[in-house]
Amino acid sequence: MANAEPLARPRAAASLTDPELAVLAAAGDTPAFTLIMRRHNQLLFRTARSILKNDVDAEDAVQEAYLRAWRAIDGFRAEAKLSTWLTRIVINESLARLRHDRSAQVIPLDDTIAGLDHPTPMEERMEDDPDRQPERAAMRAELRRMMEACIDRLPDAFRTVFMLRAVEEMSVEDVATALDLPEATVRTRLFRARGLLREGLSRDIDLAMGDAFSFAGERCDRIVARVLQRLGTDPKDVAH
Repeated sequence: MANAEPLARPRAAASLTDPELAVLAAAGDTPAFTLIMRRHNQLLFRTARSILKNDVDAEDAVQEAYLRAWRAIDGFRAEAKLSTWLTRIVINESLARLRHDRSAQVIPLDDTIAGLDHPTPMEERMEDDPDRQPERAAMRAELRRMMEACIDRLPDAFRTVFMLRAVEEMSVEDVATALDLPEATVRTRLFRARGLLREGLSRDIDLAMGDAFSFAGERCDRIVARVLQRLGTDPKDVAH
């Protein structure tokens, strides 16, 4: 795509809907695509992070997913949610990275995995984190760290469902669409993921959930800048 002229009024542009931004981006408008990235960075990072379990790999996956989205956005149809469309792209990118990692044990996010949708004892699913239970007055940052570690230990199929539904608060319908699963399976996996986490974190889970895998401004800026550079656009020329 050829770069379009920057949007005349960035503040007004920020109020545009996702479908409206997608139309502009499909016409080569990089400022519009920048707004799309900033609007959905946290969702995509959390999704990739839930699969890859590594911040650096998740950032790389998000960057590649955006480049794929930029090349394909003229095929986006407003009947679907842009967030769901982007989530599918980053899921595919993340799974592809797992498949190319010979040292990784790939577990597809589908219903063909024996036993994943059947309850098993807590100790078979995730290890305890001894000596790390904070006192009730412990810092929230420590609780968040424990929450993230606990999420990382969830089974793969449960972890991504939990990240999208509980942390990102996507609807059951949207999660089912993004992961290509029946809605009943999404509900079941979410229920069991919550049970595992409660056993690990007890009453502190709700306190930490809002900040789990927070998407800091620096990381957001870094991903946007890298994507724009690969699109041949100087990030300084694009309004925030």
